[in-house]
Amino acid sequence: MDLRMIAADPGDPLAPASAGANISYVVDRVWTGGDLPSDLGEEVMLADLVEIQNAGITHIRDTRIECSGEEFVRIHAPHLGYLWNGADDVGQVMADDWFDAGVGFALSALADPDAQVLAHCHMGINRGPTMAFAVLLATGLDPITVLNAIRRARPMAVIHYADDALDWWHRRADTPVPVVRMRRAQMAAWHRRDPCMTLP
Repeated sequence: MDLRMIAADPGDPLAPASAGANISYVVDRVWTGGDLPSDLGEEVMLADLVEIQNAGITHIRDTRIECSGEEFVRIHAPHLGYLWNGADDVGQVMADDWFDAGVGFALSALADPDAQVLAHCHMGINRGPTMAFAVLLATGLDPITVLNAIRRARPMAVIHYADDALDWWHRRADTPVPVVRMRRAQMAAWHRRDPCMTLP
């Protein structure tokens, strides 16, 4: 499967995908996806970086621990905001400070109505989509609505750490216990309907 895709119209998350940067528009100026493909060479990386900018993305949140594109972006697109605060992707519980840093960066960027934020990892399957999920939770969207939006925009997204993101948001928002229980039950039901929630 070719995972390199971009929504043709950032205003339409269901728009047909075409070959190009490995990014997908979710909703409310938030994107998710994979990294600049260093294994394909600098020419492809530059072409993808141009597509990212042409899509209107102004800020990049890099969630990988194994690599960072910050220096490459600083050299070739220094006007883009960039945060690298990596985490591994081995099924561990994601720390609150990982969410705090990524969501804080995104919300600060989104205070500008012209800003758009990309949360990416290596392949755009777990860490990047999870961070996009956390950002959208923090904007007040319903968890299941966000999960469905991510899956529609990016069918290969597993979003393995969504439960960690939800628990983080409940702690940060001081969510009442009955609401926590209801949302956890809704998430569990969503996972049961969606057998994609696996890791190697």
